[in-house]
Amino acid sequence: MRLQFILVEVLQGLRRNATMVISVILVTFVSLTFVGSAALLQAQVTKLKGDWYDLVEVSVFLCPDGSTVPTCAEGEATEDQIATIEQAIETELDEVVATTYFESKAEAFEAFEARYPDGYQGTQLTEDDMQASYRLQLADPEQYQVVDDVLSGRDGVEVVEDQRAAFEPLFLALNRASLVAVGLAAVMLLAAALLITTTIRLSAVSRRRETGIMRLVGASNLFVQLPFMLEGAIAALVGAVLAVGGLWLAVQYLVVDWLAQSVDWVDYVSTADVLAIAPLLLGVAVALALVSSVVTLHRYTRV
Repeated sequence: MRLQFILVEVLQGLRRNATMVISVILVTFVSLTFVGSAALLQAQVTKLKGDWYDLVEVSVFLCPDGSTVPTCAEGEATEDQIATIEQAIETELDEVVATTYFESKAEAFEAFEARYPDGYQGTQLTEDDMQASYRLQLADPEQYQVVDDVLSGRDGVEVVEDQRAAFEPLFLALNRASLVAVGLAAVMLLAAALLITTTIRLSAVSRRRETGIMRLVGASNLFVQLPFMLEGAIAALVGAVLAVGGLWLAVQYLVVDWLAQSVDWVDYVSTADVLAIAPLLLGVAVALALVSSVVTLHRYTRV
C-alpha cells in the first residue's frame, strides 16, 4: 500500500510539472553528454599514448662535417667517439634502452633515396650529406630525459631527439578539448541542479495539503520526501540514459563506421568505452538529483 501510494504521488508530480521535468531531462542530457565526451577524449588520449609511445624512438644524431655544435668541434664523429657513445648506451642506459639500432651514413642515404627518389625539394643529396645515428627504443618511453642527460653534451653527439615531441601538440589539443568539455559540463550540471531544485520546490508547494495530512498521521521525513526525491531522480536518470544513447550513436556512426574506416591505423574509442562510462554518468545523475532534493526538501517538507 505504501509503495503504491508513493508511485501514485511520483506519477502525479511528474505530470503536474511536465514542462520543468522535460527541462531537467534536457539539461541533464546535455551536461552528461559533455561529461561523457570528456571521459571519451581522455580514453582516446590514453589509447594513442599507449600505441604510439611504444613505437616511437629516441634518435641520437652523431656529428656530421660542418656542424657548429660545440660537441662537434672536431668535425664528423670519430670511431673512438662512436665507441664511447655505444659503451655509454650499453652500460649507463642498460635498464632504460630496450633495443639499439645504429644507422650508418650509407644506410641513411639508402633510406633517403627510397623515400625521396627525386631528391628532397629539388635538391639532390649524396651519402656524404647524410648523418649517422643511433635509434633507441626505450623500455619506458617516459624515460627520455634519462637518455638525454646521459648522451647530450658528449663529444660526437650533435643532438638527441625524442620522437614523442611530434605527437605532443595532438595530445595537448585533445587534453584541452576535454578540459573545455569538463568546464561546459560543470556549468550545465549546475543548471541541472538548479532546475531540479526548482522543480521539486514547485511540486512540494503544490502538494502542501497532502504533505500536511501525512504529517498529521505521523509519516516520517523519508516517507514524505521520497516521492519528491524519486521525481528528481527519474528525470535525471532519463537525461543520463539519453546521454549514454547519444554518445553510443556518435561513437558507432562517427568513429567506428566512418573515421575508423577512413584512417584505420589508429586505435579509436569504441562503443565498449561508452558502455564502460555509462555507470559513471548514471551515478552522477542520481547523485545530482539526490543532493538537490535533500537541500530543497529540508526546507519545504520537513516534518
